[in-house]
Order: sequence, then structure tokens, then C-alpha cells
Amino acid sequence: MRVFVAGASGVIGRRLVPLLVEAGHEVAGMTRSPQNVDLLRALGAHPVVCDVFDAAALREALAAFAPDAVVHQLTDLPDDPARIAELGAANSRMRREGTRNLLSAAQAAGASRFVAQSVAWQLPGDAGRAVAEHERAVLDAGGVVVRYGRFHGPGTYFEREKPPPPRIHVVEAARRTMPALTAPAGVMLVVDDQAT
Repeated sequence: MRVFVAGASGVIGRRLVPLLVEAGHEVAGMTRSPQNVDLLRALGAHPVVCDVFDAAALREALAAFAPDAVVHQLTDLPDDPARIAELGAANSRMRREGTRNLLSAAQAAGASRFVAQSVAWQLPGDAGRAVAEHERAVLDAGGVVVRYGRFHGPGTYFEREKPPPPRIHVVEAARRTMPALTAPAGVMLVVDDQAT
């Protein structure tokens, strides 16, 4: 399968891409940062530098790769978790406008599968409304929403300690994303089985 991973250099993307390659898929990895091109090549992906908010360039990128499946792992979160509330509007824009642009480009490119990252806990205010709009758009398009618990492990906000539930180790989260490529349309929950 030809799989286009948007957000391929992110915390899940950089773990998911090698799993996809190992499973025999041909993978294009999208990043908005040219500095991530070498990383994506090392992971086994065809690097694509594109900003999801540039709808025309995004359509071109997906049309050029002609994916069977598109995996949406895009977020716009600050490096410092203490700034999430202050900078949350950027991630809400990603969930709304970014998702719309990616869905539109995937449909135009003829992709038959669409998988998108979401969260397994309730967010307050506009962030929660943005999650609901994002999920509704994906489900209305016949896609799969993957609701992840809070990530912990290397490269996450919780590198050494476990966050409150729902949670999932980032490596396990990537592994458990793989079945979404062939899952029926709907919602998948990816959390630890135990809240310990």
C-alpha cells in the first residue's frame, strides 16, 4: 500500500513510519520543516516538505504520490507543555483547517483510506469543539479516528513519569496505529489497558 503520513517527523510519525516501511508499505512522509528531510529518509520515507495550510501545494503533493491511504498525525503543540493553554489556538486551527485541507487533498488524489489522530480525553472550551469538528469531518468522510491516551516515553511531555489516564506509551501507540489502515470507518481507542 502507498501510505502518505502527514506529520511524519512528529512524536508518533517518527515511530510509525519505520513500522509501515517494515510492513512493506511505500511511505511518503510529510513535514513542514526542510531540516527534517534527512530524518525522514533515514526512517525509510520519501520526504515531502509541505505546509498543510497551503492547500494548493498539499493537493499537488498528494496527487504526485497517489496514496492509497493518508495518515493524519499533524499537531501544532508547543515544546513546553506549560504553554499549551496560551498557544492552543494553533492546534485547534490544525484540527479544523489542517484536517479540511488534508481530507480534500486525499479525496482529490483518490486515497481510499484516511486515518487521523485524536485524543481520548475531553478538552475544554474551543479546543474541545475543535476536536469534535475534526473527528466529525474524518468520520463523515468514512475515515478512522484514532483516539490516543496521553503519550509518555522518549520525546513526549512525559519522558520519565506516567501522565494521568488515559495514557499510552508512545512506542506502543505507534504499533497499535497499524491496524487502523485496514479497520472499518469509525473510532479506535489506543490507551493502556490498565490505569496504574
